[in-house]
Formats: sequence, structure tokens, C-alpha cells
Amino acid sequence: MIEATVLVIDDDDDILLSARLFLKQHFRQVITCKSPKELNTLLSNHEVDIILLDMNYQKGASDGREGLYWLDHILSIDKDYVVILMTAYGNVELAVQAIKKGATDFILKPWENEKLFATLSSASKLRQSNKRIKKLEKIHSSLQKDINRQFESIIGHSEPIKQLQHTLIKVAPTDANVLILGNNGTGKQVFAYELHKLSQRKNQIFMHVDLGSLNENLFESELFGYAKGAFTDAKEDKPGRFEMAEGGTIFLDEIGNLSLPLQAKLLSVIQNRTINRLGESKERKINIRLITATNMPLNEMVAKGTFRQDLLFRINTVELFLPALAERGVDILLLANHFLQSFSVKYHKRITAFDEKAQTMMLNYHWPGNVRELQHVVERAVIMSDGHQIDPNDLQLSPQKFGSTIVVQSNLGLEEMEKAMVQKAIEKHKGNISRAAAELGLTRAALYRRIEKFNI
Repeated sequence: MIEATVLVIDDDDDILLSARLFLKQHFRQVITCKSPKELNTLLSNHEVDIILLDMNYQKGASDGREGLYWLDHILSIDKDYVVILMTAYGNVELAVQAIKKGATDFILKPWENEKLFATLSSASKLRQSNKRIKKLEKIHSSLQKDINRQFESIIGHSEPIKQLQHTLIKVAPTDANVLILGNNGTGKQVFAYELHKLSQRKNQIFMHVDLGSLNENLFESELFGYAKGAFTDAKEDKPGRFEMAEGGTIFLDEIGNLSLPLQAKLLSVIQNRTINRLGESKERKINIRLITATNMPLNEMVAKGTFRQDLLFRINTVELFLPALAERGVDILLLANHFLQSFSVKYHKRITAFDEKAQTMMLNYHWPGNVRELQHVVERAVIMSDGHQIDPNDLQLSPQKFGSTIVVQSNLGLEEMEKAMVQKAIEKHKGNISRAAAELGLTRAALYRRIEKFNI
């Protein structure tokens, strides 16, 4: 059975019956109609792959002009439609003219079933190939805007990060919907991409959609696509982000920003796994993995009536909460050195390290902007630095945002630095393991393991 829909248009009832009885044995769906005037309605309501079009409809007509007219009309709707013309009159010149105008093939009536099947089978392969090419072109065009986007990997040795990585390993291979929560700059997009990389869909597209920056009027056209003529500037059919993510992962960032009407539309898509392009009535099935994220308190919003509870239930099969950078004390310098290496290469600088005062300053800083702020601070420091090390003046950190983060010597190795941070935290909190663990971003059990490891 070929997964294609064939539309047969002929004014002869016997031809339509014969075509339907034969073709329905080989194709997913066969639609027949007597008049090409029904074309617009049929093409709007069905996803047609092959059109078998008679050349003549008026009694006594044999010149094929009607068929050529309707061929032009079909291709004006979508130039990628596969149209096969048929006539009872063998006319080589007419056949050549039809092919030049965009017809895929030309058959004579009465046909031989084997030849008809072979022709339509080849046409189906051509249609599928055209659809794949068109989809890839649309995806390429859409992703050009994000061409400079680079995904970081998850970096960190703190206990919260280790626990999240452990959860990722369990969740990623499934198709469970995942909701990622956390403050701005904590790395929600990085974690979403990590889920994709560890999933069965890793070789397919990862589609990022920032709902927070999406104009409400463009929501449907951007996510679900539109048909040619759906609105003034709709010059051609365009698939939405859901269609372009077919087979892969779609990441809807800032989902908490959606208004209630848009939440309802999104819920329908998630429940039914189908979309309708603007200007079309036919449904298109989608096969995607859904990941969403927000920095907003969705449970509180549900209580206030500003976020749909049924939508929350749909998107948070698994929920991940990303900690603030201040809760990941042991990761600050690890991340800073990673960014330093990356930006030194990008800006052609030979900067090898942060000096001791700069490291101490970073460890004492609150990082209200989290990992994103740290990344921007390091990038700016690399640009401003004139030496081979980053000093406090290069960092340009706000003096109002310093607190009581653990301070250690910075001329130590990573393991020595971790030991020093553990010692300082325990001393600072006078042996209170719970408080020391909280400041280091560790659980009590993890802190006890480090105490044993370092023989403190």
C-alpha cells in the first residue's frame, strides 16, 4: 500500500468508478470528482499527492485546452503538485505542451492497469521527494536566523548538577514531555539541547522557539504555518515550527508568557498531535518530542487562573528545576575557565587564566544573572584585557552584588580548590553541615563524602 492520496478528475462516471476500484487497492486514499471546478475545495480539505486530470470536459471537445487551463490553475496553487493528464485522444503535440507547462506525465484512455499503477507509483515517489526538498529548504531558511547560535554542554561538579545529569540520563531516551524551570540565565536551553542529544531523536532537528519574543498575532502562523492566501502577505505555503521539527524535538521557551487563548490553541495541538495551517481546514499529523521552559511560577499562575492547569499537566510529565549559579559554588571557576578558553580563541587572545584576586572576586559575587551573566562578564573581560591574565579591573563587576560566598586561594588545582572551599564553608558555619552544604550547593550526604575524601 502506497502512502499517498490520489485525486481523479473526470466527467465520465465509468472512468471514475474504474479508477477508484483499481487504485484503492494500491493507494492510501482515492478521491474522485466530476468537475475541476471543485478543485479549490478538495485541495483545501485534503492533502493530495497526485492529481489525475482529464483533458476535456465539454461535449465534443478534443483539443485539451480545458486540461491545460486547469493544469495552470493547479500549479498556481502549489507548483510542487504532481499532475498527470489523461485523454482519449492521442496527440503528441498536446502531450509535449502539457509537459512543458509542468505536468509530470501523460496517459491515454482506456489505460492498462499495470501501466497506470507504474505511472502513479513513480509520481508518488516524485511527490515525496519534492516534499522532502521543500521541507528542507524551509528548515534551512528558518534556521539561518540562528546560524550563530552555539550550544554549550552541561558543565559542573556540584551536587545539584550531578543530580540533574542523572535525571537526564533516565528521561532523555523517552518521549516524555519535559518542563524545565529556573531563573533567567540558569541554562534552560542548554539542558533542553542535552535532552535532545541523549534522545532517540538526536539525528533529527532541534527546533528552538522563543515564545517570549513572539508577537501574539504571529503565534499561529509561526508555530502552525499558513497556506498561500491565508492573509495579505502569504505569497506561498509555509510550514510552521511544529512541522519543521517533524521527527525531532521542539523546545518552547518562555511558555509562561502565553495568554490564555494561545494556551488553549497550544493545548489542542499537544493533545491531538495535529496542526492546522492558517487558511486550511485539513489536519496534519506531527511527530515531535516536546520540551518547554519558563522562569515563571506556573503553579501559582494556575491558582490565580492565568495559566491552564490542563496545559501544565500536559507539559510537565517530567519537571527539572535548575539551581541558581550562587547555589553551585564549586562550579563558578569551572565555568569561568571554560568560557575563558572559548572566548580567548574567538577573539584571538593569549589569555591563560584569572589572577588570584579575580578568582576571589568571582567567588564572592552573587551572580544575579546566573551562568549567562558569568558568560557575558568573561567575554567582556577577554575583550578588555591587555595581559595574559584576567584581573579584577577586567571583570568590571558591580560592587553592590557581592556577598558572603566562600573565598579561597586561587593559585590551587581544581581538587585542592574544592577541598579549600569545603574547609572554609565548615569553618564559616562553625561545623553546621547543613548550612555549609547549602552554601556550597551540595546535599549533606555529598558534603560528608567530600569531608571523608579530603580527610577534613
